[in-house]
Amino acid sequence: MKKTSSFSKKFLFVSRWGEILDTAYAALSEGNDVKLYIEDKHCREIGTGFIKKVKDWKKQIDWADVIIFDYTGYGKVCNELRASGKLVIGGNEYTDSLELDRNFGQNELKKHKIKTLPYKEFVNFQDAIEYVQKNPDAYVIKPSGETQELKQLLFVGSDDEGLDVIRVLKAYDKSWGNDFGNFQLQKKVKGVEISVAAFFNGKEFLRPLNITFEHKKLFPKELGVSTGEMGSSMFWVHDSPIFDATLKKFEATLAKTNFVGHIDINCIVNGNGIYPLEFTSRFGYPQIFIQRAGILEPIGQLLYKIAKGESFKINTKKGFQVGAFIVVPPFPYDDKKAFELFSKDAVVVFRKDMKEGIHPMHLKKINDEWLITGNTGIALLVTGTGLSMKDAQKMMYNRISAIIVNNGYYRTDIGDRWFEDSDKLFSWGLL
Repeated sequence: MKKTSSFSKKFLFVSRWGEILDTAYAALSEGNDVKLYIEDKHCREIGTGFIKKVKDWKKQIDWADVIIFDYTGYGKVCNELRASGKLVIGGNEYTDSLELDRNFGQNELKKHKIKTLPYKEFVNFQDAIEYVQKNPDAYVIKPSGETQELKQLLFVGSDDEGLDVIRVLKAYDKSWGNDFGNFQLQKKVKGVEISVAAFFNGKEFLRPLNITFEHKKLFPKELGVSTGEMGSSMFWVHDSPIFDATLKKFEATLAKTNFVGHIDINCIVNGNGIYPLEFTSRFGYPQIFIQRAGILEPIGQLLYKIAKGESFKINTKKGFQVGAFIVVPPFPYDDKKAFELFSKDAVVVFRKDMKEGIHPMHLKKINDEWLITGNTGIALLVTGTGLSMKDAQKMMYNRISAIIVNNGYYRTDIGDRWFEDSDKLFSWGLL
């Protein structure tokens, strides 16, 4: 339902897989005109019934006040549009490379005098297997380029001799052969995994900063395969030693390349230091939706001000925000037959009339019913907020209990990491 508001702009969302639906739908609900383009043909039903869809985004350029790109890889186009005078949120060629080319990202960290973990780049599995055999240790296998989108391929070894990593490399060699592309072996370090993120207006980082704790494994207690994400907890801060040691050092470079958007750096921290792992130089998913639960100003207005290059303090809630995905088969795997059998067009049922804290993901709307579409099986993100982490969790899980998604599953421990991680971070002087 569109609200009428004195602020109303025309937003064009250009999406790779339709991930940005929730943000676009929120901007529409605030009284803006919104159009959505989805590039991937398997995902083009996403958002139908929620929002006006377009088949060719380039024909909408003149119509739009702001153009928002939701993924990396559009950097060259973003630069050209900015040069022509359009307001654009999205990356550039430099920030695309930070995320997509792990080698480039690590070299840029070194260039900006930031401590990195030892890693080695490989183009075939046999060389990597021999390397681990000669240098036994715990490693992380990190795909580069397009392959890194298949999050279940990221493998974090736990064996100090690297035997589990060798086993996985052999399995990848059998199933992928030479089609895998470049990948890194990075020395594994123990500590707390934490992300620091901020919006950038083309000149400087905007405060407050966002601190996020991701839950990547499929099952509670960090069991099962890596999924990319099952949920996150977060809070907003004005200052952060982790930000100062990492992203802050990129401020001048990002300004020079005229970056306008959102950037996140994922780190492992411990008593010995802060070790950046990788960049996400775009909106994070589900990060942007959980952030929206904690942002007190309309998201459309916020994005417009950022695109215009305004300097301002973002109005955010005190306390914590958490979000959990509700997913359906075959998530996190790609299996068309299983998706069509168990999940396609399944209805999301609400036990009571509630939409607060409910963020549509791969859904379409028909006769006011929310139906699952796309092909990956991510149905909803559900958020909660509170002055304490426990309060935020309670709100989120109460909301989840009021939703029925047939064959749906979700993690029951999103936010639990905070209780142990916060003690460690305080003791290391990082909070």
